[in-house]
Amino acid sequence: MEVNKDEAERCIELAEEQIKIKNKEKAEKFLHKAERLYPTQRAKDLLVQIKLMAPAPEPDQQPRRRKQSPKREDHTTPQYTTEQLEDVKRIKSCKDYYEILGVTKDATDSEIKKAYKKLALQFHPDKNKCPGAAEAFKAIGNAVAVLTDPEKRKQYDMFGSEEERVSRSHHHHGYTYTRGFESDVNAEELFNMFFGSGFGNSNVFVRRNARVYRQNMGSSDSHHSHQREQQQQSGFAAFFQLLPILLAIVLSMASSLFISDPAYSLQATNKYTVARRTENLGVQYFVRENFHSEYQGSVQRLELSIEEDFITNLRHACYREKNYRDTMIWKARNFGDPDMFKSAQSIKTPSCEKLHKIRGMGR
Repeated sequence: MEVNKDEAERCIELAEEQIKIKNKEKAEKFLHKAERLYPTQRAKDLLVQIKLMAPAPEPDQQPRRRKQSPKREDHTTPQYTTEQLEDVKRIKSCKDYYEILGVTKDATDSEIKKAYKKLALQFHPDKNKCPGAAEAFKAIGNAVAVLTDPEKRKQYDMFGSEEERVSRSHHHHGYTYTRGFESDVNAEELFNMFFGSGFGNSNVFVRRNARVYRQNMGSSDSHHSHQREQQQQSGFAAFFQLLPILLAIVLSMASSLFISDPAYSLQATNKYTVARRTENLGVQYFVRENFHSEYQGSVQRLELSIEEDFITNLRHACYREKNYRDTMIWKARNFGDPDMFKSAQSIKTPSCEKLHKIRGMGR
C-alpha cells in the first residue's frame, strides 16, 4: 500500500479544498478514496470534520417565503433527544475530570484525547441543543486541557478532590466546572485544535485580553460587536494583566514545595544542559548531567512522550500563527488596504511548516 501514499495525500488535499468551499459530498468522496488507498489519521479526522458541516444550499433552490399564519402554535418540538438530556445530566453529576471523560486515573494521553474527541462531537453546541449541553461541553474541554498537561495533571491528582469541594459553585440549574483547575484556552478553541476550524461557517477566533472570541467574517456588525466587547472588558483589563504574574508566583511556589522536577526540558536551562535527540523524529531535548545514573524509567517511552509533547506544542503554535495571519487578512479587507493585505498574506507560519515536515517524516 506504500505505493498509493502519494495518491492518498493528493486526495486529502483535494478534500480540504472542498471543505473550504463547503462541498460536503465531494470532500467525503475524496477522503473515502484516500482511506482505501492509504489509511491515515489525518483522513479520519477530516471525515469527523465534515460530519459537522452544514449542507451547502442548491444553486437553483430559491428561498421559500414563510407564510404568515394567523395563529401561533404554543407547542414547539424539542430539538434534542431524551438520550442527550441524560448524557448532560451524567456530565453534571461527575465528581472529577476523569469521570467526565470516562477514563481511569492511569489513562494515557492518547486514551484521554480519544475520549475527548468522542465526547466533544457529542456535546458540541452545533450538534447538541439540549439545555446544559454548552456547560457540559466546557467541562469536557477543561478536563482534557488539564489532564493532558503533565504539570497541571500532577497538581490536580494531588489537590483535585479538595479543590472541587471548595470551588464548585452553583450556576442556575447546574454547576460551573472550574473545580480550581482551569485551562488556558476556552472549549471552542480546544475543539478547533483537535478538529480544525476550516468548516461549518466563516468564524475566525481572535485573542483579545487573554481571551479568545469568535468573529463572523460575513457579518456587517462584527466591527461594532468588537467595540462593545472591548468596552465590557476595559474595566477588568488591569486585573487580567496582573493575573499571569500572580499565577506564575503561586505556581512556582507550589512546584518548589510539592512537585519534583521533570526528567527533561525542550529548552536548554541552567539545570538541563545536556542535549539529546529522540531516536524516531530527532526532536532535540535537554537533560541534567546525572540523567544516566538518576533516571530509572524507559528512555524509549520517555522519548515518545517528548515527541508527543513537541508535536502538541507545534500544533498549538501553528493554530496561533494561522489565526493571527487570518485576522490580519480580515483587517486588511475590512479597511480596503491593498498594501496591508499583501503584507498579511506574506506572514510566515514556521510552526506549521515544521509540523508538515514532521508529518512527512512519519509517513
